[in-house]
Amino acid sequence: DRDGFVMGEGAGMLVIEDLEHALRRGAMPIAELLGYGTSADAYHMTSPPDDGAGGRRAMERAIRQANLAPEQIGHLNAHATSTPVGDTSELAAIKAIFGAGRGPAVSATKSSTGHLLGAAGGVEAIFTVLALRDQLAPPTLNLAQMDPAAEGIDIVSGSERSIATDYAISNGFGFGGVNASLVFRRR
Repeated sequence: DRDGFVMGEGAGMLVIEDLEHALRRGAMPIAELLGYGTSADAYHMTSPPDDGAGGRRAMERAIRQANLAPEQIGHLNAHATSTPVGDTSELAAIKAIFGAGRGPAVSATKSSTGHLLGAAGGVEAIFTVLALRDQLAPPTLNLAQMDPAAEGIDIVSGSERSIATDYAISNGFGFGGVNASLVFRRR
């Protein structure tokens, strides 16, 4: 049961540079940004479409740019605002990409941080990179009753879970239908 997001406060930063440049200067990259996808569904100012079309397009574009198949993605950090309308849309998008009963381990890290608004995408990308580095999917906290719309999706709840994957995706879906997805590869 949920009725909206809890605001949080925080910031985070990812250093993104050309891989060859990082290696030349002796850096040890944690992850590589393989692909990104954006879409603008302009469905409604504050509500996404129930079928998740905009989020689905962003994920499809990111996965395609990364030159991967959906089944290669082992972890997904969901936008997951804890609003019924937003979550239903994102769950539909996840099912459209990965199918029901298959797909990545899905975490909702806003359950740990609250909604960081402008910082949410960056901080959640950091969660995704750390999940790849540590091979641990963070838990979705305070999830007592699973939404029936999540049936067939592997939601990580209770505590973190070991994962064995080289690829993960992070979603950021905002007001006005602005959607972005990032695909990372473990280094």
